[in-house]
Amino acid sequence: MLQLSFALSRYVLLRKRILASCKRPAAFMSTLLINKPQYAWLKDLGLKEENEGVYNGIWGGRGEIVTTYCPANHEPIATVRQASLEDYEETIKKAKEAWKIWADVPAPKRGEIVRQIGDALRKKIKILGSLVSLEMGKIFVEGVGEVQEYVDICDYAVGLSRMIGGPVLPSERPGHALIEQWNPVGLVGIITAFNFPVAVYGWNNAIAMICGNACLWKGAPTTSLISVAVTKIVANILEDNKMPGAICSLICGGADIGTAMARDERVDLLSFTGSTKVGKQVALMVQERFGRSLLELGGNNAIVVFEDADLNLVIPSALFAAVGTAGQRCTTARRLFLHESIHDEVVEKLAKAYAQICIGDPLDSTTLYGPLHTKQAVMMFLDAVEQAEQQGGSVVYGGKVLNRPGNYVEPTIVTDLPHNASIVHTETFAPILYVLKFKTEEEVFAWNNEVKQGLSSSIFTKDLGRIFRWLGPKGSDCGVVNVNIPTSGAEIGGAFGGEKHTGGGRESGSDSWKLYMRRSTCTINYSKDLPLAQGIKFQ
Repeated sequence: MLQLSFALSRYVLLRKRILASCKRPAAFMSTLLINKPQYAWLKDLGLKEENEGVYNGIWGGRGEIVTTYCPANHEPIATVRQASLEDYEETIKKAKEAWKIWADVPAPKRGEIVRQIGDALRKKIKILGSLVSLEMGKIFVEGVGEVQEYVDICDYAVGLSRMIGGPVLPSERPGHALIEQWNPVGLVGIITAFNFPVAVYGWNNAIAMICGNACLWKGAPTTSLISVAVTKIVANILEDNKMPGAICSLICGGADIGTAMARDERVDLLSFTGSTKVGKQVALMVQERFGRSLLELGGNNAIVVFEDADLNLVIPSALFAAVGTAGQRCTTARRLFLHESIHDEVVEKLAKAYAQICIGDPLDSTTLYGPLHTKQAVMMFLDAVEQAEQQGGSVVYGGKVLNRPGNYVEPTIVTDLPHNASIVHTETFAPILYVLKFKTEEEVFAWNNEVKQGLSSSIFTKDLGRIFRWLGPKGSDCGVVNVNIPTSGAEIGGAFGGEKHTGGGRESGSDSWKLYMRRSTCTINYSKDLPLAQGIKFQ
């Protein structure tokens, strides 16, 4: 059994509320945000006070009731009844049966249904984006942008549904054809994290569906309402097309459900997004049964700024990469390497830019920076700042918890640490940027690569030779390697993922679809002879 929740947050498990044993349920229900007039829009997403967290063609759930909270004010939003292990068993059986129907649907027809899902998301994009802001805590434009990613990958998947397939290869034997046949793996389990509760599911779901797979989704417990709302939209489209709802099943739950998915041989591919620590446990459990896994884990991402860089690009890029989503993206910039000749100038300009960030309610359109997701994240932030100072760092901006309701901390800049300080090599999921000096290209490329993770990286320079050295075999060892743009903000058309302790998985665009299918090499003899390969004579 995993020691950590697949939701990445032990704090969440401590604050669960089992309403069935509540002495004053009516009084508690009246405090829920969903019952307040300004949040009445939540009901337009099909949400209610107590929501069922299991969907397999019908809604249900026999597990405990969990309350989700707004990170901006700590107020309860609504409740979700999670899955029991009995619910899990029932749901996976229905998903496997639904796959038998879905696999027989022609790929372009599957693409048409995915197109309809994208259109349905478009109609709800602002209200669903608002729910992301309310329950996860990211600002409204980022919440809407996340839903847009799901819409975009649906559009991408529609075209892909008419293009997937293998080549016809030249056979060395007369009267023979050599082809590659691609088929769906079957059931794709999808475990997503709190920080991208819509987009990451969308990346997996849209591509998995057009490939002919059924999906079983377990979102983070702290964003269960988002999981329910998204599934309701998808379920309506499947119902309209007279398809089994279990093609896109939902199973809200904690570590027990995640562990069951990892160990279950009926899950043909398990896509896991979360921490490296939990991801390692997932990988071992899946490998133990010789299963397939797709891992999207941590990132300790760096921006490298050379002396010839355009600072008009550097400052806003570093600001967005370090502060966006309050530092809770897997692609967040956590290390900023500055050439020693421009170090002081960039730090001064960056601190001034930090001071202008509008901090506030994520649902306010003027807000650029919202809260951390949990109280535990706030404690991790404070602990990291303390460690940085103990290891010789200087906090030149931020470093404190804001005196206001919610999980708000100051975006923070730390200087004067060595590149190999232990805290610099630790991924802290918070808005802390370590600014480090370098002298030469060779040393900074090595420093970029010396951390265990290998997700995203970026350099700022005008030197064409340096750019191609950065992209080459002795440059960045990351899965995302950028030039003159931030580490975050990836497009859906490219394969997304990283190397080393980031897990090696790839999602979204390019040829990532191949991970959701199995390949067969097929030789067809259409002659009357039986020649063997390599000219072997066996007679």
